Amino acid sequence: MADTYLNHLLVLFGIVDPVGIAWLFAAMTHGVDPALQWRMALRGCLLAGVILIGFFFGGTVLLQWFGITIPAFRIAGGILLFLVAIDMVFARQSGLRSTTSAEQLEAAVKEDISVFPLAFPLLAGPGAITTVLLMSSTSVTIEATLVEIAIILFVMVSCVVALRYAPALSSRLGETGANVISRMLGLLVAALAVQYVLDGAMEWALSLR
Repeated sequence: MADTYLNHLLVLFGIVDPVGIAWLFAAMTHGVDPALQWRMALRGCLLAGVILIGFFFGGTVLLQWFGITIPAFRIAGGILLFLVAIDMVFARQSGLRSTTSAEQLEAAVKEDISVFPLAFPLLAGPGAITTVLLMSSTSVTIEATLVEIAIILFVMVSCVVALRYAPALSSRLGETGANVISRMLGLLVAALAVQYVLDGAMEWALSLR
């Protein structure tokens, strides 16, 4: 079970990518008063945490509402996460992990970006939400639920720390350094995404017996 928790932590941490988000946050808030920058970081991470925890607890109901089985969602989620991993490995941005060009243009004219695009879709984007829904599908006990919630909170706290030191972090790492970290995490996410697909296919095959 510890391996499962570690996998969930690695996937969620890799998908959210606090270092990459910090680099984007520093670029989007360049020239903004540090106090306001800090408030936006806290507000964005708090809201993203609420969104992810909300999907964690409401994910099963949502799947049942649409008549989606857990194996089907595992396979679909694995495919989606694999596409995210491809973006990470090749250091490119898409609507799965980042904002589109139109969204970036809209954010550029807004002083407060804590809700959009920081909380959503940068922190609590489609990939992170999919990961949380997959995490909730394996939480069958209170203890497991508490551990999964702790994983979500740990990732959000990591984002708070990364955003707090975003200007210094971005200046030290630069775009190349951030891309190197993203590529390393992308390889792990790709492997775990394939494992999700295999697990879903196995569960589906067993259900036919």
